[in-house]
Amino acid sequence: MKLALDPQMYYSTHSVWELPDVVARAGYSFMELSPKADFIPFFSYPRVDDAGVARLRKRAADAGVGIASVLPVLRWSGPGEDERQAAVRAWRRAIQITVDLGVEVMNSEFNGRPEAPESAEAQFLRSLEELLPVFEREGVKLVLEPHPDDFIEDGRAAVEMVRGLNREWISFLYCTPHTFHQGGDAAGIIAAAGEKVSYVHLADSWDHRGLKYIVNPPGSSVRVHQHAEMGRGEVDFDAVFAALGSVGFDGVVSSCVFGWEEDRDGISVRQREKAEALIRTHLG
Repeated sequence: MKLALDPQMYYSTHSVWELPDVVARAGYSFMELSPKADFIPFFSYPRVDDAGVARLRKRAADAGVGIASVLPVLRWSGPGEDERQAAVRAWRRAIQITVDLGVEVMNSEFNGRPEAPESAEAQFLRSLEELLPVFEREGVKLVLEPHPDDFIEDGRAAVEMVRGLNREWISFLYCTPHTFHQGGDAAGIIAAAGEKVSYVHLADSWDHRGLKYIVNPPGSSVRVHQHAEMGRGEVDFDAVFAALGSVGFDGVVSSCVFGWEEDRDGISVRQREKAEALIRTHLG
């Protein structure tokens, strides 16, 4: 099992090459590389050259930090064909970057528009068909998560899609701060995923359902959630980790708190300590 830090709270003040030292100081052995402006930005072509990739690999090795995964978020499910083709080009480069970093895992989101799920699914499958030979040639594994405002948001539906793709190297990511957008049944979704759950994002969130959040005009399609420190929301982490234990989970657990930069050092350490305690209790 790998315990990683997504150092997103440091992105505004640190270059991608400074992140391994940040992760090491917080006591983590691994880091997750999520979208970053000087690396692989959201919805854009990567902004790092081969020399920069080699530099990052060396900095990580020098810090004693492994890279658990590379996480691009690209419009490979459209909505338009131009966006889809641009995303596939960016994915090809991102896969090469991942290989050159010596990393074997990429995780991402389904993306696409929830109000047009059939069209988005068709675009997603078209993109994946183009990229399957690249993933397989390079030996890179893909982990997919349902995200609020994707064409797949529900956890069980995402598990079914992952199984339907019928590739041993494609698996499922359970994101704890999205618990209440996935249906509010962490244990049931993880049980349904079984051996397919290989990655967990660790942060807290409030249950947005009911009238805890009021948006105007009523019925607006916004998706509200947080990536808060564990203990600041309503996610039942004991239930999550007990469910992971029941399916024999042995993948990546990544702390991914966003915001609260004023206490980022303390939060990163406390997240690690809480995760380690949950792992000891439920996973041995």
